[in-house]
Amino acid sequence: MTSWKNTLSERIPTDLAEEIDAFASQIKLKKQGKVDDKLFAETRLRRGAYGQRYDNGQRHDGIETRELHFPTNATKGPDTLWDAPGMQRIKIPFGGLSTEQMEALADLAEEYSDAICHITTRQDVQLHYVHIDDTPDLMRRLAAVGITTREACGNSVRNVTACPVAGVCHDESFDITPYARAMAYFLLGHPDTQDFGRKFKVAFSGCKDKACGLTNIHDLGLIARKKVIDGKEKRGFEMFVGGGLGPVPYEARLLDEFVAEEEILPLAQAISRVFARLGEKRNRGRARLKFLVDKLGIDEFRRLVIEERKTLPHDDRWIGYLDEVRAWEETPVRKPAELTAVSNDEEFNVWRDSNTYGQRQQGYSVATIRLPLGDITSWQMRQLADVARKYCGDNIRTTVEQNIVLRWVANGDLPALYDELKHLGLAQPGAGTIFDVVSCPGTDTCKLGISSSRGLAGELHERLATRYQQFDSAIQGLHIKISGCFNSCGQHHLADLGFYGVSRKMNGATVPHFRVVLGGQWEQNGGSYGMTIGAVPSKRVPDFIDRITGKYLEERHGNETFQAFVQRIGKRELKKVVDELASVPPYALDPTYYSDWRDPREYSISDIGVGECAGEVVSRIDFDLNNAERLYFEAQLAHEEGALRKADETAFSAMIAAAGGLVRLQNPSIPDDPEQVVPEFRKRYYDTRLFFDKYAGGKFAEYLFNHHEQRNSDLTADRVRLLLEETQLFIEATHACNARLMEQADNERKSTGDKTSARDKTANAANA
Repeated sequence: MTSWKNTLSERIPTDLAEEIDAFASQIKLKKQGKVDDKLFAETRLRRGAYGQRYDNGQRHDGIETRELHFPTNATKGPDTLWDAPGMQRIKIPFGGLSTEQMEALADLAEEYSDAICHITTRQDVQLHYVHIDDTPDLMRRLAAVGITTREACGNSVRNVTACPVAGVCHDESFDITPYARAMAYFLLGHPDTQDFGRKFKVAFSGCKDKACGLTNIHDLGLIARKKVIDGKEKRGFEMFVGGGLGPVPYEARLLDEFVAEEEILPLAQAISRVFARLGEKRNRGRARLKFLVDKLGIDEFRRLVIEERKTLPHDDRWIGYLDEVRAWEETPVRKPAELTAVSNDEEFNVWRDSNTYGQRQQGYSVATIRLPLGDITSWQMRQLADVARKYCGDNIRTTVEQNIVLRWVANGDLPALYDELKHLGLAQPGAGTIFDVVSCPGTDTCKLGISSSRGLAGELHERLATRYQQFDSAIQGLHIKISGCFNSCGQHHLADLGFYGVSRKMNGATVPHFRVVLGGQWEQNGGSYGMTIGAVPSKRVPDFIDRITGKYLEERHGNETFQAFVQRIGKRELKKVVDELASVPPYALDPTYYSDWRDPREYSISDIGVGECAGEVVSRIDFDLNNAERLYFEAQLAHEEGALRKADETAFSAMIAAAGGLVRLQNPSIPDDPEQVVPEFRKRYYDTRLFFDKYAGGKFAEYLFNHHEQRNSDLTADRVRLLLEETQLFIEATHACNARLMEQADNERKSTGDKTSARDKTANAANA
């Protein structure tokens, strides 16, 4: 039988072929026990191969539930991929796809995965349920059509993203596509990018005001601009560094207002070297570039980068790509044409209004294929490649909103294109609107998922689909983004209506919840972040959306935007809406609250935590955590009113209340004195690792320790905002720790046949 290695040997670049062969050898050695677990984990991650969660064999894709019957032990450790498939991430620089590549992805999804290609919020493609043994051949077949999975994951430069309408946009300074491509391949495998403590993300935008490349949330963001120098117009970029979402979002800082085009690659290299040399290595929770920039300050970071740039040996690639920039040109396959008549097809008109964008090139439009949950089946992908060949050729891109766009479609072809897309089930309207819900994989496949983000997104999709045309235009234009945990893979911080998964212990059971994040700014490249208001039960999120959008329509001033409305009425009023929906009825009255969306099983977080029971759990913890939530909210109000010192002190008090609650599980007599709570918390929960979870380790505890040590530092509004974010994450971590302890106590009770509930046990212990 001829192998793919032999069959494709003439079509794969030598360097890629050697890398894939080396990875295949690593797999064999790992099976023989000759490769260290940690080393192999980073090796496979740098090839884009992830482990994933299986949810006991169920995948809840938000639209339907399917039995997959895969083994369920993938959550036991980082490298149990021999027994169960994982996820393969595939880098698509600037989202650019050809029809040949689409067909290859369709084939691979069908042969190695579950016949679904998932588009991510970084313009990547992911295939789930791929066995590790199949990855070398999968990588060879991708390499044969010009795609690599190298550094799609791991401590490396991730996929370089870019505006999907670059080159056809009315507002751009110039087409950033060839620059994004040059950056992606210059940094790929570069020696100066191999020693990072964490990942590094890059984005390009053609303009400043639109969402475009979301440069504000990236480690390195570049916005195109022109400048007249010595009487000549010159291309360059406004360069930003140190942005990032994750648990605590940081806004990018301006490194240079104009970097000439011939300097962007060497400057990116210098930034990489400074990051590799000075970035955190041991504490992964502080290892992103945003923390280094914040620690050093932007002025000192800039100085170090400039000095590093002076030491770099010359590289011809720094300017060699500029010849490709000048030659860069997309070629349409059809001549420009306008619609000859107004269509009487109402469905087509709705789709055209929401899913097409008139290019600056007369006679052409960009058509967006809206993909619910970012999913497209292998059959649809293959058929869409045929449609693209007919109407736009290889001018195809993925988007950060998990869609696919066809560029250079002649306007006169739009009705025929719509008919073909409708036949494929790909003509859903509402792209870029409240209907176009963005979601990370959540508990479907991600080991870190806390609540079912895809299940909730699927539910919202179905509910909103029937009401889209009834919405006021102000509501249609809102963005909903959902993450399964605090890590913001769904970019909830940038949404008008953002949600991320948390859990709560209520009525003696663990109940799925979502934290509400309101007022984020999607425009201006992710211009500002929303703030959390509180948590609502997962099953009440649709009701919350109805109530908050209804309140907005009733109380807005004129054409006031939702973001301005949120800022004007303030968190106190918004919290009232959250509180109205916060209660959870007893299980006997309504059991639906105790399972997650599209998942009939009783909700549990046992498969995402590794904590052990540490003594008896005292019922006072509920009061302490509620008190912490109250103090945190008061700190938010103080920050909103400009009382920075009060906000800082109140936030710290919230941390002490939460930490003290956990400490009192073991030492009920401890007072709310920071000088006693902090060392006791460190000894009982940090040093023993009881507070640690599988992903974050102890980093959220370190927020408490840092705040304790730096209480008298100078305060700015931005600094206090970051402290508030850290406070909220610490409180969520105490909730999760308490839930793990209670759940373990209940499991022990069941295993021993003791009918006394964990809550009653802890109450008895406290009374004793």
